[in-house]
Amino acid sequence: MPDLREPLLVFTDLEGTLLESHTWDWQPAAPWLDRLKEAGIPVILCSSKTSAEMLQIQKELNLEGLPFIAENGAVIQLDAHWQDEAHFPRLIAGSPQQEIIRILNQLREKEGFKFTTFSDVDEQVISDWTGLNNVHATLARQQEASETLIWRDSDERMADFAATLTSLGMHFVQGARFWHVHDRSADKAQAVSFLLNLYQQREGKRRTTLGLGDGPNDAPLLDVVDYAVVVKGLTRDGIKLQRNDPQRVYHTAQEGPAGWSEGMAHFFPSHHPAQ
Repeated sequence: MPDLREPLLVFTDLEGTLLESHTWDWQPAAPWLDRLKEAGIPVILCSSKTSAEMLQIQKELNLEGLPFIAENGAVIQLDAHWQDEAHFPRLIAGSPQQEIIRILNQLREKEGFKFTTFSDVDEQVISDWTGLNNVHATLARQQEASETLIWRDSDERMADFAATLTSLGMHFVQGARFWHVHDRSADKAQAVSFLLNLYQQREGKRRTTLGLGDGPNDAPLLDVVDYAVVVKGLTRDGIKLQRNDPQRVYHTAQEGPAGWSEGMAHFFPSHHPAQ
């Protein structure tokens, strides 16, 4: 079992995991966030959200200056203290968003696939879809290396669409509520490994890793960390892990930030904030 007294990194998804999917509330997780901060353990946000959204959320959660992983791994923000790194302040992996949009529009025109992307609509529509206010909806549209969409076609057509994107070097992944397209050279697992190796290079030791997530797009993250918390989610298929050893993986009974806290209490029972 991991221990808060050892070198540790916590990687966490946001929507449906650390944040409640509809209200964006994170208060049930606040005591554990405070406990981790006291212990000097970085909490690295890892989401499909944009860098602009992540910077705002970091500020709200009192996690400013820490690394984060945006756009399902296509964007990696470095620690504010790592200004000597070549990619500072952040690394963009794979194809830029405009190239991905070009490919999606081409497939829609030539093959007739039915979907609506964030780039097709304005902030008000995204606000209606997500429950975000217009300011946050604007931040959600500032994608750098991915595109978000709502699928409006059949499951059979989706399989064809996914296969076509794979042949073009793209990933098509399901999040908590939307689908995301980004370059195959980037995913949450590769981003986690990149940051873990960077910490090891800078500190001369390897940190133990704990990951938390609720959606299919979190599977790469949860498979690559030492310990994993699968927060009970909304998706019909759940998360299929390649490494589902019960000594390594805990499945929560609760959803969202309450489940997040349940997972932390499972792995760190002697460090519970209430004790």
